[in-house]
Amino acid sequence: MANRVQRPHEEAEFEFILARADVPVLAYFYGVWPKAAAACKDMEPLVREVADVHQARLIVVRADIARCPGPVRRYGITGAPSFVLIDRREVLAAGSAPMSRTALGEFLAAHL
Repeated sequence: MANRVQRPHEEAEFEFILARADVPVLAYFYGVWPKAAAACKDMEPLVREVADVHQARLIVVRADIARCPGPVRRYGITGAPSFVLIDRREVLAAGSAPMSRTALGEFLAAHL
């Protein structure tokens, strides 16, 4: 499977992806500090799977909290990993903390 997760290197790229999106965007905010790194690393395969399974209906963006401070403030991100489902720049849903495959599937199903 190809990796379909967008990985902006800076805030401007994140904003560009949101501006051009014609489907909802699942923004996955991750952190690299020790307490967050392990949980975020564990989420990576699931995030890639979601991107592959929902490729026609969803854009998945993996955003580094340190490199995207504007969206972090705008969406109230207080920890990592965090998920924000955005459609036309409007937040549909948000969740923080690691999620199981089932929980993330239910999160998406409730809002897509």
